[in-house]
Amino acid sequence: MAALGIVFTVLLLLGTPIAVSLGMAGVAGILSENLRTLTAPQRMFTSLDSFVLLAAPFYIFAGEVMYRGGITERLIRFSNFLVGRVRGGTAYAAIIAAILFSGISGTAVADAAALGQVYIRGMPREGYRKEFAAALIAAAAMIGPIIPPSVIMVIYAGFAGVSVVKMFLAGIIPGLLMGLSLAVVVFVYGLRGSLPESRPVVAREEIPRVLGDGLVVMSLPAFILGGSVSGIFTPTEAGGIACIYALFLGIVWYRDLRWAGIWAALKTSSRMSAILFFVVSTVAICDYTLTVGGIANYTKLLFEPFAGQPILFLTVVAVAMLVLGTFLDPGPMVILFIPLLMPIVRSMGIDEYQFSMIFILTGTLGLVTPPVGIVLFVSCKIGNIDQWTLFKAVIPFIAAEFVVVLLMVLFPGISNWLPSLV
Repeated sequence: MAALGIVFTVLLLLGTPIAVSLGMAGVAGILSENLRTLTAPQRMFTSLDSFVLLAAPFYIFAGEVMYRGGITERLIRFSNFLVGRVRGGTAYAAIIAAILFSGISGTAVADAAALGQVYIRGMPREGYRKEFAAALIAAAAMIGPIIPPSVIMVIYAGFAGVSVVKMFLAGIIPGLLMGLSLAVVVFVYGLRGSLPESRPVVAREEIPRVLGDGLVVMSLPAFILGGSVSGIFTPTEAGGIACIYALFLGIVWYRDLRWAGIWAALKTSSRMSAILFFVVSTVAICDYTLTVGGIANYTKLLFEPFAGQPILFLTVVAVAMLVLGTFLDPGPMVILFIPLLMPIVRSMGIDEYQFSMIFILTGTLGLVTPPVGIVLFVSCKIGNIDQWTLFKAVIPFIAAEFVVVLLMVLFPGISNWLPSLV
């Protein structure tokens, strides 16, 4: 196990891609444990032989189609119509748009890229500071993996052995609370007079069309969640149906999606899916080596002091994942740590879905923290802002979202009430 840790750390510090670092570290672990090298490709294949994981590329493609089919602009106009007339209304609209788009994209990076093109570039024209706009969008993008459908939840369910449908349900209330926490920060800025008066962006005669567009677009996540919960189709089948529905809206209903857009969506989603599955397969080598090396016993000893103290355990895990998230993406974190932590969680009697939301949310927050926060980089690039300048601006929003994590630690019903109804 020591060889695995050393090789992974050295390669990561040298700037080697995370998937390659994990794969080479896993092979080093296999060699140090005198295991058969044929184990590596076998583990890579079996880790991907999963019907649950098949849902991930479906949701990624559906989100890409909705983005390229003009759906994003319609969601933004709908959000602006709802709250665009109050002080700081555009900031509130950005939060609502992030919540609505989260029900389509399923990833934080997609939310940041899609919404950032509009809000990070558009809000400064209304008098907002560019750093504030970029920080708000970066923080709001964290809602993407929490509100269903969510790609990271699909991966989590596959490795934790829990229900994808219940994972989706567990994310609804925490995701809405995250949006509320961001709105509180915006409200405080407004009280200080730091936000400009908003200008109405939807003419009276356009209101029926804007409302209609909003309802039509939001029918997609409602259809996915409703069909999955009712048992009409599985979450994986729902992903395929979502792709067809997204294509129908873009090509037939709105007629904004062209063949060039479909091809671009296919290329982007294929690339993202390939990267995701490459990481999943290489982490599987590491997990196998760690298991053979007896990591479960070390992990059990490490967490023995927390026996009978679930709140303390969850708080420590949340802080640890927040720190690790500054170096690792949520996907590898799930694949690396969930097989080790879930037996401990179950032995302590902690609700699986409470733990899952705490783990995913804190891991996701790492996407907006240096040095490897992808969402932070996306927002910096769109706004042409220095990374550390943006990070300072996003700290109040991260703090507000971490308060939601602490609330989930103290009140399990926030994340497990809806799953308990199924």
